[in-house]
Amino acid sequence: MLVAYLKRQWKLLALLAGAVGVFAAVFSLYNLPVEAVAYAGVLCLALGLVLFAVGYGCFLRRHRELQRLLGQTEGTVLPLPDAQGLLEEDYQALLNAVCSRRAQLAMENDNRMRDMTDYYTLWVHQIKTPIAAMGLLLQESGPVPAGELEGELIKINQYVEMVLSYLRLGSDSTDYMLRECPLDDIVRQAVRKFAKLFILKRITLDLQETGRTVLTDEKWLAFVVGQVLSNALKYTPLGGTIRIFNDGETLAIADNGIGVRLEDQPRVFEKGFTGYNGRENRKSTGIGLYLCRQVMDRLNHRITLTSRPGQGTLVRLDLSRGEPVVE
Repeated sequence: MLVAYLKRQWKLLALLAGAVGVFAAVFSLYNLPVEAVAYAGVLCLALGLVLFAVGYGCFLRRHRELQRLLGQTEGTVLPLPDAQGLLEEDYQALLNAVCSRRAQLAMENDNRMRDMTDYYTLWVHQIKTPIAAMGLLLQESGPVPAGELEGELIKINQYVEMVLSYLRLGSDSTDYMLRECPLDDIVRQAVRKFAKLFILKRITLDLQETGRTVLTDEKWLAFVVGQVLSNALKYTPLGGTIRIFNDGETLAIADNGIGVRLEDQPRVFEKGFTGYNGRENRKSTGIGLYLCRQVMDRLNHRITLTSRPGQGTLVRLDLSRGEPVVE
């Protein structure tokens, strides 16, 4: 510790040694008697040793205090000792800023991990349903109903696409390629994906051509349309009807399913909110419509939902504000 302190004070020690050398040279050159200043020199040396001891003691105390603080680095602000000078104040301000930023990043990372864990927990429970259904179908005697197996496989593919979209939305590298796209092609792409489910549930599809071209990202808008169709198929009973039509500047998707309770409608786009239908039927993770809202916001579009319990649900995709998105 003493060596470290001496290294820290080497400039001052070099200055003192130089001053002693200069005085010695001057007294030697002029043959001056040294007795007159020897006593004063001894007193100055004694005073210097006292000041050196005090400085060394402060150095030791500060070193031990900082060593103790090494075990308290988890907080957002370190309990640092009082700064001794402007530079120490600057260093402490810089260190506290780094600690605060680190704590903020750690909290954001914990929140992301918690959200992802919650979502994967719900997602696993959700995807187990079609897997279990496929297992039961395969265990039945007689010919395996290929249509029903295909329907369950479509659901699994939908859940996998949803979790991949969830991951991509949370990534900083998510890119959007906006261009003029035929809206009818996007809608037909989503409908073809669920064609087998329409047949299995004997649901009538009333698809009206829009003839529109919209400025959007084809892949992400197809995901939104597919997710809305998936929800409509999920909550529309056998023999029901789903309509897709153009309504002014919006693409409307309507069904005559079980609908959404009035008190649940303001929260259907919240993350993890399942509402009465999700709790009653245990079919929902509360993520699908949340992802739709996130995608539509990033594309500078809008999505709204209105519903009457027992009469059906109407989802509107307002594509009129498709402007370039800055990432």
